[in-house]
Amino acid sequence: MGWTMSALVPELLVSDIATSRTFYLDVLGFSVMWERPAEKFLYLGREGAELMLEQPTHGRHFLAGKLEHPYGRGMNLQIKVSAVDALHDSVIRAGAPIYLPMEEKWYRTGDHFSGNRQFIVSDPDGYLLRFFEDLGSR
Repeated sequence: MGWTMSALVPELLVSDIATSRTFYLDVLGFSVMWERPAEKFLYLGREGAELMLEQPTHGRHFLAGKLEHPYGRGMNLQIKVSAVDALHDSVIRAGAPIYLPMEEKWYRTGDHFSGNRQFIVSDPDGYLLRFFEDLGSR
């Protein structure tokens, strides 16, 4: 394969793999690391972040309950990027729903604060994606 899979890779069930593919590749800047088109499955990567997307078909999938929109309730995925403002501009141009406008937020991490420049966008199925650029610590 030429790469090592991350220790944690979320797999998101999606309602339409083609719609999600377009959004994640064209708007969010992910790339396809590999895919299984017959199974409606994508393995995506961006700057070291990895995600799996799958449209449930008649095959095997893992659901703890009924899948209703918005998907992924109760969680958001934090994804570090090197140019959060450029990504934010891409999301705005695409008209994607912004859940949290761009902000600078400082979080207590032990005896100092760590800063994020961040925003949250909702993907086509309602998954919340929090993209951030590291502002360092103080």
